[in-house]
Amino acid sequence: MGNRLPLRVSEEVADALRDGAPVVALESNVITHGLPYPENAATARKVADAVRAGGAVPATIAIDRAHLLVGLDEATVERFATVPGIAKVSSRDLAAALATGGPGATTVASSLVAAELAGIAFFSSAGVGGVHRGAQRTMDISPDLVQFTRSKVAVVSAGAKSILDLRLTCEFLETHCVPVISYRSDDFPAFYCVSSGVRGPRRLDDPDTVARTVELHWALGNPGAVLITTPIRAEDALDPDEVDRIITEATARAERDGVRGDAVTRYLMRAVDTATGGRAAAANAAVLVSTAEVAGQLASAHAALANRGGRR
Repeated sequence: MGNRLPLRVSEEVADALRDGAPVVALESNVITHGLPYPENAATARKVADAVRAGGAVPATIAIDRAHLLVGLDEATVERFATVPGIAKVSSRDLAAALATGGPGATTVASSLVAAELAGIAFFSSAGVGGVHRGAQRTMDISPDLVQFTRSKVAVVSAGAKSILDLRLTCEFLETHCVPVISYRSDDFPAFYCVSSGVRGPRRLDDPDTVARTVELHWALGNPGAVLITTPIRAEDALDPDEVDRIITEATARAERDGVRGDAVTRYLMRAVDTATGGRAAAANAAVLVSTAEVAGQLASAHAALANRGGRR
């Protein structure tokens, strides 16, 4: 292979990038480690359709046969949705996953690496990683946050998951100079809750202003991401007090039972889903779709700006 980049971009995505059309990158971890089959495959298709409804081309990213795939066909989505044991690959392990050749599902962090390599300016994820509760003792901080300081991609998300310490997450972003834009809302959202109770540092309501902000951030020489938050629709949201109570109780059980590392997130998410009688899973699917549509709209505004002469 030598120094050749192991990047395989689908024809649709390549055509869109060549023509200056808007593209939104998507992670594949939500297919393999999110909802059960067949909901995972169906939701992946709904997310892609939502990006299109927003005016952009979806580009789901995955690892397969020693290549980074940018834009998955239906057969690959179905395979990733049904084959058990596909590894979750963050940016730290991306090179080793490519070298060994096996299939891998990309996280936010590894998807950002691939998106920047492919020349995709926008990425959508319903909930990014953050600083975990108790991080003062465990040092458990998601690599997503570190990757934000490295990858020149605008990230559209419904904030971060409620299982995290969202005040410390916002402090981390401020310390590392990652701009956070609250799009058409005042607060930093909490995945399937409209608000985390933390005020967003900057509210912007106009997509063209968001696009100009993204471009100016990079024009000023900044190397990393711009985080744009958009909350779940109120009719799909869960009550934040209920979710916080469930998570507090589940966190205590996880510590007692010795649940550690990557297993904590899945443990807590399942606890919320069980305690809410499946309402959390429904909210999870809804916020994936609503975030993707907003990302498509913002990517469209950004592409229009770039085509008028504001390209980075």
